[in-house]
Amino acid sequence: MQKWRIGKVTVTKIVELEVTGGSRFILPQATYEEILPIEWMQPHFADERGRLKMSIHALVVETPDRRIVVDTCLGNDKQGRRIPTWNNLQGPFLADLAAAGYRRESIDTVLCTHLHVDHVGWNTMLAEGKWLPTFPRARYLMGRVEFDHWQSQHEREITLVPTIGHTPGHVSVLIRSEGEEALITGDFIHHPCQIAHPEWSSTADTDPEAAHRTRDRMLKELSERPVLVIGTHFAGATAGRILRDGDAYRLAV
Repeated sequence: MQKWRIGKVTVTKIVELEVTGGSRFILPQATYEEILPIEWMQPHFADERGRLKMSIHALVVETPDRRIVVDTCLGNDKQGRRIPTWNNLQGPFLADLAAAGYRRESIDTVLCTHLHVDHVGWNTMLAEGKWLPTFPRARYLMGRVEFDHWQSQHEREITLVPTIGHTPGHVSVLIRSEGEEALITGDFIHHPCQIAHPEWSSTADTDPEAAHRTRDRMLKELSERPVLVIGTHFAGATAGRILRDGDAYRLAV
């Protein structure tokens, strides 16, 4: 189980699903021929054939006074997703969460970077034939309410950064504590190959040009200071620093 510490804040990764290959429908420009020359992709983010590795996971952010789940994956028992393997899951996500020390009743905030199905699935759970909040004591934050709330908390460790393009109101989560910083990406970067190729937009982006502009802006900013970047769909090492690499960037893990 992967953990990172940013000052007084701990971030814990809870994996629901990992895949190798099968992601070309999301990033059609990421062909094997394009990925293999990017040496730093292996072994964490692509295999020896150039197939992308991706992950669906939640990130639990524990501050001195909050327990926050950022994005809640796919969820069990859900139906109607256009990707068949995402339907009717029966995974051990809640058991894994508890094993990491986080009973669902102990979570006080659920923060969704956006509302796609692979980021909101465990917002609810099926219990005795009824859909109930998975985290019964938590405040669920999203959209304008989410943004306004966290922007007003400047004295605290968590703020939101607008990273539009994937969705019109997409946000990333910035953590600051004791002089250290981390950024939870959400989906403004689906895969680290977009760090090497910021111009590659996802087929799931509602505004590909805006998504490209966001990546250009954020990668430049992140390369200029020591920020730990934690990818919402990054497999393997999952986190690292953005460094300049010629005309583009790379993720140093």
